[in-house]
Amino acid sequence: MAYGEIVEITIRSLAISSMATVFSTVWSIPLALKLSYSNYKQTKILMSIFNAMIGLPTVLVGLLLYLLLSKSGPLGALGLLYRPESIILGESILITPLIVSLAYEEFHKAREEYWEVAYTLGADEIQASVVMLKESISGLIVTLLISFSRALGELGVALMVGGNIRGYTRVFTTTIALEISKGNFETAIILGLILLAIISVITIIVRVLGGEKD
Repeated sequence: MAYGEIVEITIRSLAISSMATVFSTVWSIPLALKLSYSNYKQTKILMSIFNAMIGLPTVLVGLLLYLLLSKSGPLGALGLLYRPESIILGESILITPLIVSLAYEEFHKAREEYWEVAYTLGADEIQASVVMLKESISGLIVTLLISFSRALGELGVALMVGGNIRGYTRVFTTTIALEISKGNFETAIILGLILLAIISVITIIVRVLGGEKD
């Protein structure tokens, strides 16, 4: 595999997983914030469901999305199957439970430590909420980095709804799987090392941010 193609796969993988993280953030963070303000029994049940869904097999998500996006599926008319958009959609769905669960814990903790204190000291609800959100920023960044890593390293969704099309939907994990099946272990190792390096850098950043917060 040429050097240019490896760069292309790297850029595409980062772009797709970044967009998936952004889209998932749009609905996951507000949902987690809303749930953190609720003390109802149903909220605890809902969070238990989200926590359980963190370990949802990626192939299952890929299969369900394939059935929805295929020509005979209810969303087949959109023509999204075997396109980068379908991978973005699948990855954003996949990491939603992770973002909601981690962000909820962050908001819930910040509410107990900062919101109630600010409210007790005379701040109104909006001011107290602003304080809580400011104190949660580093934790939310960590949450998004972890979720991005999850999206970047998944295989099932990218393979089933992306189709591993060269120059179009081929990403790290699908290319590694393909090269191994072809016996091109050198290329697979190179791509694996690049993926490992990216995830390692993210892990270091997460640890640094976590340490600073502590």
